[in-house]
Amino acid sequence: MKKYSENKHHTLSELNITPLLDLAFVLLVIFILTTAPPVNDMDITLPTAGARPKDAASKANYVTVDNSGKIFLNAVEMNDDQLLRTLVEFRKEDPDLNVIVRGDSRIAYQKIVGVLDVLISANISKVGLATEGTGQ
Repeated sequence: MKKYSENKHHTLSELNITPLLDLAFVLLVIFILTTAPPVNDMDITLPTAGARPKDAASKANYVTVDNSGKIFLNAVEMNDDQLLRTLVEFRKEDPDLNVIVRGDSRIAYQKIVGVLDVLISANISKVGLATEGTGQ
């Protein structure tokens, strides 16, 4: 006859909640540390900063090359050296200077390249080339 051994597995009559409490306390500590209380320990009046007006944003400057090859900066005629000096002064006042190059379609392309070289020498990185739409 075969002997049967007694079942050594006991039924679980009680639940160990110690790990559950540890997890709850860790979550509570994390919650307390991440929610910082407002700092109102001193009664002070903080200074206010002046708001920058919207129209004071950097406006674009136009470099125009007409059909005879003359260079204009904002409708003022200049040569290459004057353009470079003026643009460097403008860039000192506004480091975020925008320049739009408008060239007549009948001038030599090399003249526009010369103007772009002046802009690079003046360390101006925001440059646009103006074109007209086809109207379609």
